[in-house]
Amino acid sequence: MSAWIKSHFIAFDRKVDGAITFFFKHYGKTKFMVAMSKKAQYLGLERLFLKGPKAFVYFFLFYLVRDTILYIIIPIAFATMVD
Repeated sequence: MSAWIKSHFIAFDRKVDGAITFFFKHYGKTKFMVAMSKKAQYLGLERLFLKGPKAFVYFFLFYLVRDTILYIIIPIAFATMVD
């Protein structure tokens, strides 16, 4: 049964160009977020903002939403289920 599920999952992941495994491999980051993180590392945040303020705001909001879900909402939900 698990081999059947795994094979169907892998087939579906190939259809979406590996987006699902990428998402889990990079802890909930999209390809845009990974690319912007690399740019932020070698350009610095100020130059990254000056280069493209709109992209920087999207980058910031994606991380804000992702980190809020990962580090605030999920732990609170887990704590209320356990309690």
